Amino acid sequence: MTPQRLYINIDHVATVRQARRTDEPDPLEAARIAEAAGADGITVHLREDRRHIQDHDVERLAPAVRVLNLELATSHDILAIACRLRPYQSTIVPERREEVTTEGGLDLTRPNSRLRDTIRRLEETGTRVSLFIDPEPAALDAAKDLGVPAVELHTGRYAQTWRQHDDALDELRRAARHAADMGLAVHAGHGLTYQNVAPVAAIPELEELNIGHSVVSRAVMAGMRAAVRDMVHLVRDARR
Repeated sequence: MTPQRLYINIDHVATVRQARRTDEPDPLEAARIAEAAGADGITVHLREDRRHIQDHDVERLAPAVRVLNLELATSHDILAIACRLRPYQSTIVPERREEVTTEGGLDLTRPNSRLRDTIRRLEETGTRVSLFIDPEPAALDAAKDLGVPAVELHTGRYAQTWRQHDDALDELRRAARHAADMGLAVHAGHGLTYQNVAPVAAIPELEELNIGHSVVSRAVMAGMRAAVRDMVHLVRDARR
């Protein structure tokens, strides 16, 4: 069984911060806490519309964390940032302004010179390139033809249907096996939670999981007691 890494996506720490355009919560602080708690790496998605993670977040994170996985589309300005900062890994994802979150994998069914150029430029900087794709044989074959070392399987369909049936899980298992047989490193992510992650994590060929929203959601609740207690102490101590 392939050893497995867990990368924590901290995008939604920045989402909370951006709601008030202030300086807290700090994604870098969240990254350091995640590393201290056992995360093998940190993932962030620098979107074209900058809805959560900002350029300065990536600037601060790149030299500060042990492993940074930067998710990006083929946008020229974001590609320039990635080439300059040289994260350990760059995961190329599709992106649409109107989507709430990434809705599916890259479309690899047709020639895409911009994607090829993005891969080439990232590889020239020494960053490891992964493609975010749907768990379909044709997409895997196309990724292999593009020469990348890794793919991340989109687990969105599984995340939506895991309570009803196992079809999507079987699809992930087959895709992971097919990718590994071709020599691709296999990652997975999107919509994984504390309730549904175990069957995916058990897939033998998966060497990396990227999980964010569920972890940040639990942190809001599990960390609230300590946060309120600390504020109570500060307020009461100020009156003494």
